[in-house]
Amino acid sequence: MSGKTIFIIILTALLTVFLMVNTDPVDFNFLVTTVAVSKLLVIGICIIIGFIIGFIAGRPRKTVSSYDDEVAKGQANENKKDLSDEDRAYIS
Repeated sequence: MSGKTIFIIILTALLTVFLMVNTDPVDFNFLVTTVAVSKLLVIGICIIIGFIIGFIAGRPRKTVSSYDDEVAKGQANENKKDLSDEDRAYIS
């Protein structure tokens, strides 16, 4: 097993023990109501939301091919019109 796998197993075990110890009810204030909820549920939901946000923020972004790559393939010039001499003078 790799070090990363061992680290994940240990972290999961510690997280499970932490959640099982904190089962006391707490008052959860939401807008105008107060509800008695288990700490286990509150902490568990926060952990799941944190993992989801971390996964979304940490995934690699999609790369977009550049115009230079298309020109190198010869595809960009096929669909483009040639510039007039007047347009070339304006750009230069």
